[in-house]
Amino acid sequence: MSWIQSMQKAIDFMEQHLLENFSMDEVAKVAYTSPYHFQRIFSLLTDTTVAEYLRRRRLTLAAQELRKGDRKIVDVAYKYDYETPESFSRAFRKQHGISPREARSYRGKMTAYNRLVIQVNLKGADPMEYEVVEKEAFHVVGMKEEFSCVNGENLKGIPQMWGKVNGDGTDQKLLKENNGPVKGLLGICVDKTAVKENHIDYWIATSHEGGEVQGLESLHVPKAKWAVFGVHGAMPHAMQETWKKIYSEWFPSSGYENAGGPELEVYHDGNPNKEDYYSEIWIPVK
Repeated sequence: MSWIQSMQKAIDFMEQHLLENFSMDEVAKVAYTSPYHFQRIFSLLTDTTVAEYLRRRRLTLAAQELRKGDRKIVDVAYKYDYETPESFSRAFRKQHGISPREARSYRGKMTAYNRLVIQVNLKGADPMEYEVVEKEAFHVVGMKEEFSCVNGENLKGIPQMWGKVNGDGTDQKLLKENNGPVKGLLGICVDKTAVKENHIDYWIATSHEGGEVQGLESLHVPKAKWAVFGVHGAMPHAMQETWKKIYSEWFPSSGYENAGGPELEVYHDGNPNKEDYYSEIWIPVK
């Protein structure tokens, strides 16, 4: 079964259990992946979080029920897992622009989010620069923070972490320690599903040889076969677009699979706001 089919099975599972309180662990098992990777790939392909998709779908179905005119608003609110009619009304108005009462009275337009079907375009017109290389294990030193992947909290927290590191001089301290096999600043995602569901460790680090460095934590990156993708363009747009192309174009046609383990973003010297800036994405593959 391809990863595209696995992702679609997971989405179908969410749709079948839309009115139930299922966990991301249950969804990820259907997709044969970890909760972190499922939510990450989902966000890359759809530009929204799993939680936001579920909220939109539930409110779409709630609006359809209200338009039928035979259900009380309070009953619909409880059915779609809102604790009070007031919280339901606020969420309903935010999505549809009208109140539940107006929807039931056929007043105003509503916004519908339809059931998601993954359609991947295997393009050849836009080339992707990559190589597959084998690397021995290496060490990094840097700063680590734990993030929850629920409701996209990691997507909010990681840019704030980078802002802090770039603002207080930690980035320059790290670069001075960069004497290992990978050159530049590293953003590293480490899935923690095995010990803490829906959480990752995110590192801002650099490859280093020579033991521990005072004030910095250390991480062992195991030996792996890496798919290394060149990223050309200003941050963060170029990086985000390359991640999307990797999962929507490269993986479906390459014959490789994600092998699990740390994933790296490698930031080289230069101005990351310039269109000629060069960086890389490293993914362990099998």
